[in-house]
Amino acid sequence: MNIQCHWKEKLHFTAKSEHHQVEMDTKSPLGSDSALSPKQLLLAAISGCTAMDVVSLLKKFHQPLESLTITADATPTEGVYPPIFKSIQLDYQFTGELDQDKVMQAVSLSQTKYCGVSAMIAKAVPITYVITLNGVAAGSGKADFESTAKT
Repeated sequence: MNIQCHWKEKLHFTAKSEHHQVEMDTKSPLGSDSALSPKQLLLAAISGCTAMDVVSLLKKFHQPLESLTITADATPTEGVYPPIFKSIQLDYQFTGELDQDKVMQAVSLSQTKYCGVSAMIAKAVPITYVITLNGVAAGSGKADFESTAKT
């Protein structure tokens, strides 16, 4: 895997890999607030990685998913430079005629076995999650790749 990061102006960059690209920027006055920041992209990467796992698993489980939205919230450290994430919470919102146990299993597998981005980040920052199915709280948990790691 290879990424090239090109400076455009101020603190605006374009990261490219093969034929894909993503913009990055920061707020004024250093940047122009024209794109997501690198930390926001990290949350997007966690969300996208686990979403791909969960959708694939629900398809494998023959579950009729109508929609999935994942909201990622990070709590930054205070009084420390550079500020880093001290915790991350993922909020999975599902709709569809889904079996709650299958939804819970899909998210749990993503956050204990399959999501490589969560696995890397969870080594430094605790990741917790809550699951809502059709507007009703369905469960919660924590990313835990250590308990399933092969030795």
